[in-house]
Amino acid sequence: MLEKVLPYAMLKAKPNLELRIRTLKKDWATVYDMLSGKENKKFGWDEHRQMVVAEDAVWNSYINSHKVADQFRHRSFPYYDQLTSIYAKD
Repeated sequence: MLEKVLPYAMLKAKPNLELRIRTLKKDWATVYDMLSGKENKKFGWDEHRQMVVAEDAVWNSYINSHKVADQFRHRSFPYYDQLTSIYAKD
């Protein structure tokens, strides 16, 4: 179907979808660890903005040891609730 819609794009649906799923799972795991980690009780979730919130000192400390978390400092993650219902550890 993708080839019919975009015949010259040379895109394959399967690898592109699998990559997107892996990216979403990795991003979800980062946010989940921030919100649920044993040492990270100072992070919160802003339901309205759909993003992780914390004081600057908390962010700076966490980012020093978890560089990947920096991308979520000012970025919303609207899929968090849905992905939590899929991936959350019981």
